[in-house]
Amino acid sequence: MKCSLLVIVALGLGITTVSAQDPIAERRALMKAVGAQSAQGAKFMKGEEKFDLAKAKNIFAVWSDAAVKAATLFPENSKTGDTRSLPAIWEKMDDFKAKLAKFGADAKAAQEKVTDEASFKATFPEVAKNCGGCHQSYRKPQ
Repeated sequence: MKCSLLVIVALGLGITTVSAQDPIAERRALMKAVGAQSAQGAKFMKGEEKFDLAKAKNIFAVWSDAAVKAATLFPENSKTGDTRSLPAIWEKMDDFKAKLAKFGADAKAAQEKVTDEASFKATFPEVAKNCGGCHQSYRKPQ
């Protein structure tokens, strides 16, 4: 049993080490998760899906977590490669991290603030605006 646990831990550490060596892949996966939650929120906003408070709160939880993680995924060695990140990120890192922090704080506050569909519809667009702040300044258009 101890041996199995050690193997699982070792594999987990290995996976973490591999992914930590590719911050571009990590941030792409992170932004994909953010995008999926944004799409879920849009469905609630448009009435395309019945409102679910647990799912709504999860949107903000994922966003909050992503904001914290994203701040660590832009090391100097990840400026080039298969990335849509603009050089402005590294040139204005303090501003970039401040925008991520605002996004994270707003998302975290929204988790508590949202208690029903009406409060979600009032809160979601305000928090989602934070995405544009980074995308317009720090991401290459498709």
